[in-house]
Amino acid sequence: MNYEWPDTLLAKAANIRLIALDVDGIMSDGKLYFSANGDELKAFNILDGLGLKQLMAAGITVAVITGRQSPLTEKRMRDLGIRHLMQGREDKKVALQELVSSMDLCPEAIAYMGDDLPDLPALRFAGLGITVPNGYWLVQQHADYCTRARGGEGAVREACDLLLTAQDKLETVLAPYLEPKT
Repeated sequence: MNYEWPDTLLAKAANIRLIALDVDGIMSDGKLYFSANGDELKAFNILDGLGLKQLMAAGITVAVITGRQSPLTEKRMRDLGIRHLMQGREDKKVALQELVSSMDLCPEAIAYMGDDLPDLPALRFAGLGITVPNGYWLVQQHADYCTRARGGEGAVREACDLLLTAQDKLETVLAPYLEPKT
């Protein structure tokens, strides 16, 4: 789907060098699944994974900040090559500020994507706040952009496409998939 984003949103997205993401409700559908043995299960959308890889290949750093500790999240981030994983961080704004300080970035160079109240301070701190249509209403009110796709259903990929479009990198990322038919 080709999106028509407002120029003001594209202008903010053009400055982003780091995107930090929540997990539950953003990279997953926000539901927690447990087996009869108590094992935790999560579903991650494959579209989001490729979008994040494309973003990193285009030079945008990806970080994950989550309030929960999860071996599944750790494995998924390792599989995607995401080096900045901060788990068990209830105060996500403080975690984001620590990350930004270590990377010497200003808030205008950061995007944050979250869906619930623990994400709100980080989302408001970032230069570009992104949420999902199944996120909490107050977070939606404070976000610069609410994706069309729901959390866990391609919302992260949509955010990746937004950043890549704003930075004139989407065509380059897509070019290998659009080679002429032979």
